[in-house]
Amino acid sequence: MNLDRRSFLKITATASGAFVLGVYGVPKAFGQAPRRSFNAVEPLAFVRIAPNGAVTIMAKNPEGGQGVKTHLPMLIAEELDIDWKDVQVEQADGNDKLYGFQFLGGSTATPANWETLRRVGAAWRQMLISAAAASWSVPASDCTTKAGRVVHSASGRSAGYGELVAKAATLTPPALDTLKLKEPSSFTIIGTSRGGVDNRAIVTGKPIFGIDVELPGMLHAVLHKCPVFGGKVKTANTDEIAKLPGVRKVIVVEGTLGNEKILPLNPRLEPGVAILADSWWYAENARKSLKVEWDFGQGTFQNSDAFTQQAEDALKQPFGQVVSHYGDVDGSLQSASKVIEATYAYPFLSHNSLEPQGSTASLKDGKLEVWSTTQDPAAARRLTAKITGVSESDVTIHLMRAGGSFGRRYVNDDDVEAAWLSKQAGVPVNITWSREDDMTHDSYRPSGTIALKAGLDAKGSVVAWRQHYVTFGDGKQSILQGGIDPRDFPAGYVTAYQLGMSNSIPLYIRTGPLRSPGANSQAFVYQSFLDELAHAAGRDPLDLQIEMLSRQPATGFVVQPNNPQALNPERLRGVLELVAEMSNWRKRKSEKGRGMGIAAFFTHQTYFAEVADVSVDSQNRITVHQVWAAGDVGSQVINPRAAENLTYGGIIDGISQMEQEITLLKGAVEQTNFTRQPMLRMRQAPNIKVQFRKTEYSPTGLGEPMLPPALPAVANAVFAATGKRIRTLPLKRSGFSFA
Repeated sequence: MNLDRRSFLKITATASGAFVLGVYGVPKAFGQAPRRSFNAVEPLAFVRIAPNGAVTIMAKNPEGGQGVKTHLPMLIAEELDIDWKDVQVEQADGNDKLYGFQFLGGSTATPANWETLRRVGAAWRQMLISAAAASWSVPASDCTTKAGRVVHSASGRSAGYGELVAKAATLTPPALDTLKLKEPSSFTIIGTSRGGVDNRAIVTGKPIFGIDVELPGMLHAVLHKCPVFGGKVKTANTDEIAKLPGVRKVIVVEGTLGNEKILPLNPRLEPGVAILADSWWYAENARKSLKVEWDFGQGTFQNSDAFTQQAEDALKQPFGQVVSHYGDVDGSLQSASKVIEATYAYPFLSHNSLEPQGSTASLKDGKLEVWSTTQDPAAARRLTAKITGVSESDVTIHLMRAGGSFGRRYVNDDDVEAAWLSKQAGVPVNITWSREDDMTHDSYRPSGTIALKAGLDAKGSVVAWRQHYVTFGDGKQSILQGGIDPRDFPAGYVTAYQLGMSNSIPLYIRTGPLRSPGANSQAFVYQSFLDELAHAAGRDPLDLQIEMLSRQPATGFVVQPNNPQALNPERLRGVLELVAEMSNWRKRKSEKGRGMGIAAFFTHQTYFAEVADVSVDSQNRITVHQVWAAGDVGSQVINPRAAENLTYGGIIDGISQMEQEITLLKGAVEQTNFTRQPMLRMRQAPNIKVQFRKTEYSPTGLGEPMLPPALPAVANAVFAATGKRIRTLPLKRSGFSFA
C-alpha cells in the first residue's frame, strides 16, 4: 500500500478498538520539504556582484509558472540589503552540491528555502561588511548596510557593494546558522508585490522555454509510440519514412520497460519509432506516413467501463485491508438518529500542461548536456546517465522554464528519450511531444471510488464515519498515487471512524502526482459528503465543520502546532471563518437556480477555505459567478501579487478538472486533445477574491493547496441551487456541464 503526500501513521484496529501504529515513508516530493543543514549550500554560488554594483542572483529551483524564479531570489535580496531594481536573476543549472535541494513540487519551495536563502543573503552582506571594515580599519559591528552600500556612520564613509566585492569574495563565508536575520518589520522586499522576472521575456517571445532550445547541428525528433502503453513495434515502413523530405534518421526503439505489476514513476524508455529530421515539422509530417504493426502487449485488457464495474463489485465485498480505525463504528451507526450513505467517484486525469513534454540533449566526448524542463534535476541526471552509460558527474542539467508542470515533469521520460537519441545519432537532439503524445502517454492522476456511511445523533453531530476506498493495485501494493491519507479531516474529529481500502484492480498505465496529489480528489469526496451530512441534519455546513474542529481530537490525532504536517484545527477553523465573512455566507439567501457552497482543506502544510456562488439553468448548465478564497500560509506572503495570481490559477484549474477525464478502451487512451479534455474558457472563469490570514507559523507553499476546495465548493453550490448532488466526476456523468 502506498500512502501518499505526507508521512503519517497507519492506524489499524483490533476488534477491541486498540491501536496498532506503523510508520509509512512517502516520497519527499509530495510531503514536507526535507530538513537540510543550512550549510548544505554554497553561498558564493548564489550571488555575483559586478564592479558597478549590479547584482545577479541565481534562481535555484525549476520554474514552471509558480513564481519561484522571482520569489526565491527575493529572499536573498532582502537579507543582502539591495534594491530590487538593481537585481538580475539567472536560472541555475541542476547542481545540488552548490544549491542544495532543487525541486519543483509538493509546494516545498517556500518551506524548504525560507530560512536557508535568507541566510545566504545575510552571509554575503556580512562578507561585504567585513571587507569594508578591514579596508577602513574599523570594527565590523560599527558598520551597517543600506541599498547596496556599506556605511560607517561614525566616520561618514560608505562604499558600494561593487567596490567591495573583490575583497569580500576572498573571505570564508560565515556559518549560515550563526547569522542574525532581519526582523519582518524591516523587510523592504519580502511582502511587497514584484512582477515576474521573466514577464517581459514571455510577452515579447524570447526563447526561454524548453521548447525554444536550438543548438548547432541539432536534429528534431518525434517518437511515435503504441496507443497501448508498452506496446512494441512488430513491423514499420522505416525505409520509406527515411526517404521523406528533411528526414535524417529513423530508429526503431525497443525500449527498456520492466515487467513490474506496479509501474514505478520513471518506467524507463518506452518503445516506438523515432523520426529524426531537420525540423520538428518535417519529423511530424513524416510521422503521418508511418505505418506500424504493433504488438500491443499486456495492456489491452484495460477498459474504463470494466474498471467501473470492478469498483462496484469491490464495494460489495469486505475491505481488502483496514487502514485506520478507532472507536465503535458499528455501535455508533446502530444508535445514530440518522444514517447517510453515498458513493463518490472521480476519473483518471491528464496534466494538460500547455507546453508538451520535450527535451534537448547533446552527448559528445563522454559528456552529456541536457536542456530540461524537469521538476527534479537530480533524477534527470541519474536517469539520463543510466540510459547513456555516462557517469553522473559528466552530466549537466540546464534548467529551462517550463510552460506548466503540475507533476508531469517529475517524470523525466522526455529527458531519457532525448539523451538516448543523441547517443544513437551522434548529434544534439531535441524531442518535442505533440499534444496527442502528451495526453495519451501521460502519468495520470488515478481514478477512484469511495463509498461512505455516516451516523448523526439527535443534535446533528457526526458520531460515526466509515468509508471504503477502491483503487488499483495487486491487493498488497497500490499503484503510484493510488494511496490514501488516513489523517485527512474529518479523521480524528468524529467520534468513531473507519477507513478501509480495496486495491486489487490491475492497471498497466503510468500514474503519478497531479497538482495537489491526493487532496485533489479526496477533498471533493470528503467536503461534499460533509455538506450532505449538514443538510441531512438541518444544519449550516459551516457550523457543522466548525463544531467538529472544535472537538477534542481522537487518540492518535494530537494537535501538534509546531508540526507542519499535522492538522491544526484552529487554522482550518480560521480560514473557514474568514471566507464566511468575505462571502457574507451567513446572510446568503436561498434562490431557485442559484446557490452558494463552502469547502475547506488542509494539504501541503497550507490551509484554504473557499465559497462558490453558482447558478444552474434549466438544462443543468453551471455558471460559476464568484469564488472567495481564504488561505493560511503562515506568517508571511513573500510576493502578494504573485500569491494572488497563483491562487486564481489553482482555483480555475480545479474547476476545469470537474469537466475532464481520461478513459481507456482496449488499453488505449480515448482523449487525444483539448476537444475531449476541456479547459475552462476565459468567459467561464469566475470572479475570484483572495485574502490571506496571517498566523505565527513559518511560511508554507502555494502551488497546490488552493485547488482541492474549489471542486467541492462548486459541487455544494450546485446542490444549494438545484437540490441535486454531484457525486461522480466529470460533470457530464452527473448530468451537468459548464455554461
